[in-house]
Amino acid sequence: MDILDTHAYDRRQKRNMSCHLFLSLLPFFLSTAIFFYLVNPDLPGSVLFAGIKSAPVLLLAAVVLSWNRGQSFLGVVGGLVFSAVGDWCLVWREHFLLGMVAFAVAHMLYSITFMTGSYAERSSSSSLWFLYLILFICGGGVYFFLYPFIKKAEDGDKLVPAVAVYVFLIVLMASLAIRTRKVLTVLGSVSFVVSDITLALQVFQVITLSINSEYVIMSTYYLAQLLIALGDVKASENKDDFSKWKRS
Repeated sequence: MDILDTHAYDRRQKRNMSCHLFLSLLPFFLSTAIFFYLVNPDLPGSVLFAGIKSAPVLLLAAVVLSWNRGQSFLGVVGGLVFSAVGDWCLVWREHFLLGMVAFAVAHMLYSITFMTGSYAERSSSSSLWFLYLILFICGGGVYFFLYPFIKKAEDGDKLVPAVAVYVFLIVLMASLAIRTRKVLTVLGSVSFVVSDITLALQVFQVITLSINSEYVIMSTYYLAQLLIALGDVKASENKDDFSKWKRS
């Protein structure tokens, strides 16, 4: 087989893989559509609704796990699973702190994954370090803006330090995502930050609870998880391609 035939074969393989990936994501899109059809912030939390809310992210975890051939339940897969736990907890206001802990673990797993070999890029430039500094300054600014509202919350004494730690972890995750210079991963992390800021504004009563804010929170959240999952699939594909090149 000459080099032209090899390139044509590779293109067909990539097209087939893209089609297969799209088909494997259909359950995620369907479950997301069901959630948005049923969402109503005025209804009390229920086990059924918690399951519907967490289902899309669990389905994404299954997709990523199948594409990395079950090599690891940690990394992005673990982050998605802990995110689903967080989704479940946040259905009930009294479990908000527990849900935040679950998402904090998810961000730590994402951060660790973004530093692995499959995501590794050339060393960070000085401009990226400046961007990291801006991100942490913005994160601190958001926290200090929310501080008086957090303080007034029912369990404010616990939430004040917990939210500070959470803000640090999500900003760290976003910074490490930018370090990878992978478009899907970067956009996913930014979308996650937007979702969490909107959620915080709603939970701590900076803005009024409404169906519109719920749509913003969940649409940016599901988009974030989708992009992070796709970024991990692409990273594992690139790793496999590099391994094949080394063996040839």
